[in-house]
Amino acid sequence: MVIELGHFALTLALAIALVQAVIPLIGAHKGWSGWMAMAEPAATAQFLLTAFSFGALTYAFVTSDFSVSLVVSNSHTLKPMLYKVTGVWGNHEGSMLLWVLIVTLFGAMAAWFGGGLPPGLRARVLAVQSAISAAFFAFVLFTSNPFTRMQAIPFDGRDLNPLLQDPGLAFHPPFLYLGYVGLSICFSFAVAALIEGRVDAAWGRWVRPWTLAAWVFLTIGIALGSWWSYYELGWGGFWFWDPVENASLMPWLISAALLHSAIVVEKREALKSWTILLAIVAFGFSLIGAFITRSGIITSVHAFASDPDRGMFLLLILGVFMGGALTLYAARASAMEAKGVFSTVSRESALVFNNILLAVSAFVVFVGTIWPLFAEMAFDRKLSVGAPFFNMAFTPFMVALALLLPIGSTLPWKRGRLGRAMSTLLPAMGLALAIGALAWSMQTGRSALGPAGLALGTWLISGAVVDLWLRAGRAGLADRLRRIARLPRADWGKSVAHAGVGITMIGVAGVMAWEIEDIRVAQIGDRFEVGGYGISFENVEDVQGPNYISTMATMGVWRGETRIATLTPEKRVYPVARMPTTEAALDIGFFRDVYLVIGDPQENGGWAVRSYIKPFANWIWGGAIIMGLGGLLSLSDRRVRVAAGARREGGATPLPAE
Repeated sequence: MVIELGHFALTLALAIALVQAVIPLIGAHKGWSGWMAMAEPAATAQFLLTAFSFGALTYAFVTSDFSVSLVVSNSHTLKPMLYKVTGVWGNHEGSMLLWVLIVTLFGAMAAWFGGGLPPGLRARVLAVQSAISAAFFAFVLFTSNPFTRMQAIPFDGRDLNPLLQDPGLAFHPPFLYLGYVGLSICFSFAVAALIEGRVDAAWGRWVRPWTLAAWVFLTIGIALGSWWSYYELGWGGFWFWDPVENASLMPWLISAALLHSAIVVEKREALKSWTILLAIVAFGFSLIGAFITRSGIITSVHAFASDPDRGMFLLLILGVFMGGALTLYAARASAMEAKGVFSTVSRESALVFNNILLAVSAFVVFVGTIWPLFAEMAFDRKLSVGAPFFNMAFTPFMVALALLLPIGSTLPWKRGRLGRAMSTLLPAMGLALAIGALAWSMQTGRSALGPAGLALGTWLISGAVVDLWLRAGRAGLADRLRRIARLPRADWGKSVAHAGVGITMIGVAGVMAWEIEDIRVAQIGDRFEVGGYGISFENVEDVQGPNYISTMATMGVWRGETRIATLTPEKRVYPVARMPTTEAALDIGFFRDVYLVIGDPQENGGWAVRSYIKPFANWIWGGAIIMGLGGLLSLSDRRVRVAAGARREGGATPLPAE
């Protein structure tokens, strides 16, 4: 009965979404306050109904209700409770229900916290957001119903994909979806602004916290996925330029550009047209990501579905919303006159260059991801675009961005002097060059990747520190430190996030330049050296897990004659899913990871063993966490939260009525 109620709640939510997508728009056009006001309770009702539906599906997984087809396909009675719960979104149908739940959550939050917005804008935003949710309600109900019953009820399920039975991937999709889908509200604000004909500083102040929240969730979600692939897949890498990885990276890059562009709209009422376009394109890339992962056009460990009908439905959603929004943009955007005038050397110009670099890098990733598909359809040729292309094409833009960020942060608004900005950054520049030179002198080879990465990362971190120092004025040391402590959280957040980018850059460069790999066949009792560490291969035994059988090795890690760690890499087999997995074992250190993988038994009685020393590996995810923390600090700034809905009467830019 609960399952039927969940299905009915989803159907009722679709009906409410259709009404909410139409009535408030008419009310806003006619100026009827009653019609506009219905958007708020409707948005709340949508969310509550969808939450009930999601709860009903979760109940089915937790109780192992094998009368539900989705539970049979993705659960098992022996599965740990954490993975029973995460099995709800570890599949196509459940993940799409989570998707639409988050769409309605953001719509409801816009209704709850949008009291400071003009009634017409609020009604239009909620109407556009409801149109998005209606489209995905229809997608779920008509092509991906999670509540389908089994005709013959089995005694047990087929289990969740073993690769997904991991804490990192358990939380990766919800965070990623909060970012993906969070961009829908930015899209709704952009379309509502175009419909209403009002884009001003107040609009920039409102859209910025939503963009910031989406960017923070995307950052955390991408970091969790990268961490999972690093230790779970046994490949030892942090990024493989997989099409689905790229599908999350593209909206992250565009949302970062949107975040910086919205600041210019808020502070200087410039870049209005460009900011609106970024808000549209950011959500467009989220829809492209959904299409890539669910259409069956690519094969990936991340992909959910391979149904062409679902792919066509998603392509239709993408076409309708992107086509409609871009058509409206073409008709309206030319009338959005920028009020702020600024010189070539100014913070506005630096943010423009920042936007260009982020947007072009996203376009490079998009071309590399889509080109093999286009080549196969247009020329009947199978092409592969791998890491060499992305590393060569993507890296220069990131290097240029890293060089620009500290300079742009220290430039004043409207007009500045480059020489003065560079003079304030001389200590940061000197430290960066010194660190790079030291790394160059200490390495055994002559690769510039590691020293350059350390220098750029140091430049970003020290530039962020200089930025905070400059904001404290010209008082004495004690007064400056007190002023720094009292700086607005948004200022702290910006510097912390930029420092996080620098830390991640150091981690990426360190792993790529100085990783040491050793692959061998080892006998029990062997000890061998890898990168200054001793690895002892001590034992192999079979271990019975809750829903798997494991071949577990015991290996010691030594520094000279001192044992510093005991690691247990595993090879697991999940009998129900009939699928093996590799569980790497790591000794995590501040400056390096020791990474061990046990392979298959060999004919001579030994075992295949892979050993890696990965310098600065954890700086990659540590930097991502610091980036997210910086975003949260900015989001917690009272000016960002309270002023978001403020209306500035005098600064609006009216657009001509159609």
